[in-house]
Amino acid sequence: MTDRTNTANTNSSLARMDTDRLSGLLSFLQAAEQLKDTLRSGTTREKRPESTAEHTWRLALMILIFERELEGIDFQRLLKLCLIHDLGEAISGDVPAPSQRQDDDRQERERRDFETLCAPLPEDVRDHLMALWSEYAAAVTTEAQLAKAFDKLETMLQHLLMPPGDVIFYEFNLTYGRDRTDFSPLTRQIRDLVDKGTRQIMEDLQNPASDT
Repeated sequence: MTDRTNTANTNSSLARMDTDRLSGLLSFLQAAEQLKDTLRSGTTREKRPESTAEHTWRLALMILIFERELEGIDFQRLLKLCLIHDLGEAISGDVPAPSQRQDDDRQERERRDFETLCAPLPEDVRDHLMALWSEYAAAVTTEAQLAKAFDKLETMLQHLLMPPGDVIFYEFNLTYGRDRTDFSPLTRQIRDLVDKGTRQIMEDLQNPASDT
C-alpha cells in the first residue's frame, strides 16, 4: 500500500495543478454542460426529446465497440473528434438536417460558438481542441471522415428506435448522409443494415396490420 501511494505521489500526471489552469478547465467543463439541454429533433424510444450530449455519448460508445474493426486508425484521435464535434451546439443549438442549407453559414457559426466555449481554457488545451474541430470540419483525414460517417449512422440508428413518424421522414433517411456513410466498406455495411430497418418501418407504415 505504501509503495502504491508513493508511486502515485511521485507521478507528475497526478500532481497538483496550477490554480488558474484548473479554473480554466473547470469553467470550460461547466459551460459544455449546456449540451445536456441542447435538444435535437429526434427522440428516445420513450418519446423524450434527445439531447446532443446523449447523441455524442452514444457516438463515442459506438466508436469504442467497433475499435477492433478500426485497425490502422488513430483510435484516440477518432474518439476525440467524436467527443468535440457538436460542442458548438451548446451555444446556438442544433439545426435539424432537413433545415440545413449550403448557404446558412452554419459551420462558421458553430466554429465561432466553439471558440467562445473554449475561451476559458489554457492556451495549449484551447489550441488542441480548436485543431480537432478544424480537422473534423475539413473532413480530409481518415479519422475525420470516419467520425462524420459514424455521426450519421448513430443518428439513423436512433431514428429506428423512435416511435414511428411518417413515410416522408423515412424517405429522407434513405438519402441522408450517403456521401459520408459510403466512406468505407465497414460504414457502408452498417448503412445497409440501417437502411433495411428504415425500409421495414416504411413498409409497416404503408401496410398497417388489420385490426380485424
